[in-house]
Amino acid sequence: MAVSFPSSQISPSMDRTTQWVFSQDIPTDLIVEVGNSCFPLHKLMMVPKSGYIRKKVHQAADPAAIIPIEISDIPGGAEAFDRAARFCYGVNFEITVYNIAALRCAAEYLEMTEEHGEASLASRTEEFLEKAALKTLSGAVSVLRSCEELLPFADKIGLVQRSIDVIGLKACKEATFPTRSPTEWWAAELSSLPPIFFQKVLAAMQARSASPKTLATAISTYTNLTLPNNATLTSHHRTHLESIVSLLPPNDTVALPVSFFCVLLRNAIAVSASPASHENLEKRVSSLLDTATLTDLLTITLDPSGERIANLDSVRKVISGFVERKTSGSGRSLAGIFYGGGVALCSAPMQKVARMVDAFVAEIATDAEMPISKFVGIAGAIPKSARKFDDDLYRAVDIYLKAHHGLDEIDREKVCSVMDPLKLSYEARLHASQNKRLPLQIVLSALYYDQLKIRSGKGDLNMVTSPHLPTAEVVRKQAKADSSLAQENEALRTELARMKMLVSNFEQSQGSGSSRYAKAVATPSKKPTFFASFSKTFGKLNPFRHGSKDTSNIADDLSVDVAVAKPKKRRSSIS
Repeated sequence: MAVSFPSSQISPSMDRTTQWVFSQDIPTDLIVEVGNSCFPLHKLMMVPKSGYIRKKVHQAADPAAIIPIEISDIPGGAEAFDRAARFCYGVNFEITVYNIAALRCAAEYLEMTEEHGEASLASRTEEFLEKAALKTLSGAVSVLRSCEELLPFADKIGLVQRSIDVIGLKACKEATFPTRSPTEWWAAELSSLPPIFFQKVLAAMQARSASPKTLATAISTYTNLTLPNNATLTSHHRTHLESIVSLLPPNDTVALPVSFFCVLLRNAIAVSASPASHENLEKRVSSLLDTATLTDLLTITLDPSGERIANLDSVRKVISGFVERKTSGSGRSLAGIFYGGGVALCSAPMQKVARMVDAFVAEIATDAEMPISKFVGIAGAIPKSARKFDDDLYRAVDIYLKAHHGLDEIDREKVCSVMDPLKLSYEARLHASQNKRLPLQIVLSALYYDQLKIRSGKGDLNMVTSPHLPTAEVVRKQAKADSSLAQENEALRTELARMKMLVSNFEQSQGSGSSRYAKAVATPSKKPTFFASFSKTFGKLNPFRHGSKDTSNIADDLSVDVAVAKPKKRRSSIS
């Protein structure tokens, strides 16, 4: 008895099936349901070709009756079963690299193998795999990509690993002996794979001794083609980015540039990736920081649009990680790196990174919203001994003070704490002595250093930025500049002494005045006089008032004698 269904209940798969069942006059006696699709079939055509259907029929209470079979987990779903049923009926259909994986899995699931009949679907699919699908890199990639929806069955029958092995072999050959243009076309082919398969392909390439350059090409191309433009990144891309980070091999096995990791780190920041992904990328950047450029650090800092500062913490962690790595490698303590040893004990990579960091903080110093702690944290992350001169750092400090002109004296001293005024070149110290944005203590420190050299008779030729002048002329030029500065300081000292003398004379002449004025003179006012206030501040800012590392050439008495009418001319400057 034929089974009929209302037209409204006929699924598309069932409708297709009725078009190729060759005998509509023979009643169907087998109803197969695959998901929401229903297939009216004949035992006569299905049982000889499929061991799975044969078992279901034999297990039925009445094998002669109409037997319903429900299949819910067949790989490839109703589409794959439709083709398998066509094969049982001898109806031709096209096998392609896109459906071969599903057909191969369906053949195994339905037990359509040589064990259950000759010229099986399994043998037909195996022939296509060996002679067509897995003969080319593109074909193997298509097969592997289609296996994603067939897991774990495709992995169980070994189809996934077979495809991966073929891709790894052909990718290595193409990378070594390219046959097409552009020569890196093979890497673009791999970009269509999901991350779980791409990682396995990388492992297969490593097993075949792929060069670090080849692996780097595959990874960078995959990342560039699978992640959208930086400006269009959203939180929806977080999972994919985290997958890419997780499949990255160790740095010593792949020749990826630091710029690649910097871009990936910026993307991780933009999509709020997991802390593990952030830490992974930060460690990779820090290990290659001596090969980075200013642009790389700005890449991490700026948002995808490149218009505003989005993150500074990652840059600080990267710099700190680099310093710690160099510290552990040298066997010295971190305190020793920061406060002792001098430039000679700092490696060339450390000095290179120091110059880059100085240029970086100068670039970001213009941001009016940057707190002092961020600026000092990044500039101070590099050991002081890594810099021979602090000129670049002084430039960054001056830019920051100019952009944040409302800072008080204490905050300006905090900003300046990252640099050593005694490590400025002569030209930088000269500029600092006239820089009204600097706190007075920094200005005086620079002045005292020059005067100490003048008194000791020592010149610092390395701090004169005139390399093309003869040595004698360089010395004369510096001596002239030092003399001019000393004269200016002497004039200031003389003026201060004259003012003190005038005040003293004025107080004596007014000694017999009114009692109100006498009381004002005798009793200290709550408001100090201008000279007393200035003198007190001046004394506090004197870096040599508590002693110096080298005072052998400094005069013992640099005070002003106020008992005489005219101050004595002294060759020394303000100390």
